[in-house]
Amino acid sequence: MQGNLSEIDIRSILQLIELGQRTGELFVEAYTSTGSSTGTQPTPRSLAGQSWYVFCFNGQIIYATQSAGSLFRLRDYLRRYKADTALDKIQVPYMASTNAPEYGYLWALLENHILTPAQGRNIIQSMIHETLFDLLSLHQGSFTFEMGPALAPQLTSLEISSLLAKIVKQVQQWKQFHPHIQSPNQCPVISDPSELRVALPVNTFNTLRRWADGHTSIRQMARYLNRDVLTVAKAIYPFVQQGLVQVFYEPSVAPTNNKKEWSSPETKVPRVVCIDDDNTIRKTVESILNEHGYEATTIGNPLQALSLVFPLKPDLILCDIAMPELDGYEICAMLRSSSAFRQTPIVMLTGIDGFIDRVKARMAGATDFYTKPFGESELLMLVEKYVGPGYPRVNVSERLLDRSLEDQLEEK
Repeated sequence: MQGNLSEIDIRSILQLIELGQRTGELFVEAYTSTGSSTGTQPTPRSLAGQSWYVFCFNGQIIYATQSAGSLFRLRDYLRRYKADTALDKIQVPYMASTNAPEYGYLWALLENHILTPAQGRNIIQSMIHETLFDLLSLHQGSFTFEMGPALAPQLTSLEISSLLAKIVKQVQQWKQFHPHIQSPNQCPVISDPSELRVALPVNTFNTLRRWADGHTSIRQMARYLNRDVLTVAKAIYPFVQQGLVQVFYEPSVAPTNNKKEWSSPETKVPRVVCIDDDNTIRKTVESILNEHGYEATTIGNPLQALSLVFPLKPDLILCDIAMPELDGYEICAMLRSSSAFRQTPIVMLTGIDGFIDRVKARMAGATDFYTKPFGESELLMLVEKYVGPGYPRVNVSERLLDRSLEDQLEEK
């Protein structure tokens, strides 16, 4: 079963899976632009270009995720139980190579008795809810449902019809926040602390000040506080209306009327590594990114990639799939086996856009999948999505010198 969301919506797709008691995996990808003119509603800006996976067993949902290679979401949920640092201590689970990596790490935490089964079920149910919230907000994209063995082992399963009834209602209620709050991925920041302190009880103000730092999204706040995004958005919405709190898609963008209040702890130039045996691609990536304020390094020999990537400590890795001797899937899996790269975004590059390639990339631990060739604007949008904007006003040589000094200080 496959098609476009202009022909059938997510709700109907899930109802068909439930009705047929299907077992397998649903893959959904949003259009990167307004794309299809047949869609009746635009895709929210924060969802464009993203993809999701929903795992089903006998017509019920057992797990759902977006950008399956990332462990950021799991780490957020683990903060509820003060177990987020445990991810850095456990070995790469055997499931990570065959199933969704995030799911595999969650099972490793259960097997090591870091989480209880009840806590694991709570996390998985929350993950399913937030994934479906995004999918039911999506109106332009494509989908494929592949029947196959169920994701195993299983910790919980949720009935689709009852889930849909609840989440559809939440999606409708979310619209009341527009245009002030548009996405759960927006980051709140307090623009007038003194006035907000007067308007709120001390405990409430301190809680909001702790999380509304411009770097923590509404969705992350919901994860940390064990609440749904609707509840968190409702709590801050009146203050957003009054201008006491502002929200941004990009955490690095400060409010224009609050420059003195804003301070960013992260000011270093984002470092990007591109592993590709195609010389033209390497030169293009390096030229575009360096020109737009990133520090780009390219590697042409896949066998040397692993030894070169570790000392570079990149913020983002772009990796070609089809390379001689060592392909991108193998490189990605090897990088994910190290604690140094468990959370680093890894985007696979390929000249062939196919469902099987995407599934293999996910299984290897990739964060995203991108099709070549791409233009300057497409590359910049991709990089900014994962590491934020570059710093074009800083001279490239000065950036490299500063980074070199920074690395030396870290070694000392």
